[in-house]
Amino acid sequence: MQDYADLTRRLADLVVGYGANVQPGQIVAVTTYPGKEELTREVARAAYEHGARWVDAWTFDTRVKRERLLHGDESTLDYVPPWMIDRLEWLSAEHAARITLNGPADPEALAGVDPARAGRDVLPYLPNTGDVVNRSTTNWCVAPAPTPGWASLVYPDLDPEQAYDRLWQTIAHICRLDEPDPAEAWRERARKLESVAAILTEHRFDAIRLHGPGTDLTVGLLPSSAWHAADFTTVDGLRHFPNIPSEEMFTTPDPLRADGHVTATRPLEVYGAMIDGIRVEFEGGRAVKIDADKGADALRAIAAKDDGSSRLGELALVDGEGRIGPLGTTFFETLLDENAASHIALGNAYGHVVEAAEDKARINTSAIHVDFMIGSPELDVDGLMAGGDAVPLLRGGAWQV
Repeated sequence: MQDYADLTRRLADLVVGYGANVQPGQIVAVTTYPGKEELTREVARAAYEHGARWVDAWTFDTRVKRERLLHGDESTLDYVPPWMIDRLEWLSAEHAARITLNGPADPEALAGVDPARAGRDVLPYLPNTGDVVNRSTTNWCVAPAPTPGWASLVYPDLDPEQAYDRLWQTIAHICRLDEPDPAEAWRERARKLESVAAILTEHRFDAIRLHGPGTDLTVGLLPSSAWHAADFTTVDGLRHFPNIPSEEMFTTPDPLRADGHVTATRPLEVYGAMIDGIRVEFEGGRAVKIDADKGADALRAIAAKDDGSSRLGELALVDGEGRIGPLGTTFFETLLDENAASHIALGNAYGHVVEAAEDKARINTSAIHVDFMIGSPELDVDGLMAGGDAVPLLRGGAWQV
């Protein structure tokens, strides 16, 4: 049995001190869910120890969302209370810190709900989230919070107590809590990713081709698209690491240039809906056909949210040196699964990784941002130069540059 109290405390310290980099006098907003109370309280403790002025914890209950989806008038399912949007704007104006504790606390919460209706309600994701991220006014971090329900979803063959113990053990490993100094271990990993990202940026590829079983997709890049690891800096100069764990490097594509087809290599849990066996065809930058073995209508509804929701806002590459991919475990949580495999995201793009003002004006904008995983050791990735020459980037999960 793990010492959950000690692990919870250490994870909270890592998220607050390294991930969000909370500063004295800051407002700290925490988005959490029922079942994550212990980590939520430890995050509050760590934030106040770092000098937070106020910790504002908001708990989102997916069982309440279930009742809305089952019984609410369909025309109201897109409604977002203005106070939620205003709260995020207030946090941006305050230059607050934001922390989200992820992981499906209640995997069966939306069982039996019409996937098309589920795709209409994307809460707790807010339509102005992308704008706030691109303003770089808040230092933020998303981290996993184990729960018994999530554990049984990941390890269905174990009894609930063993599954919960196993999930905590795994989270501790992939978050590097088993290192003498977890924050420094993450800094070392970030330095490696950033060195490769710098090489990719120097090449100024015109496009990236991803090809392997079930996938052959060419994604165009903007002339000044740069590559970054998940290492952000606010307008106030505060360095923070938005994802714990993070094994990816990413860029912002040209929203008008994506052609081909992809097959997801992992299931997707998004806004409470489970989607599996995703297959998407792209033409001229837009997803023109979306299928899935499970939850296709939910993904179709999400991709129809607005004009930008069917276009790409992110392309991320993940090598085989991280701690998540080699486990071969599906976590049913994008934060973890996206850091096991290369992925793309429909919806809003990151403006800070595009360097030229004229290119920033061209990035995709949307009220949603949904990552899904298409990578595997069998997926080859090439950088395409403007003249057509191909430069191998990933083979068997190993960098070739």
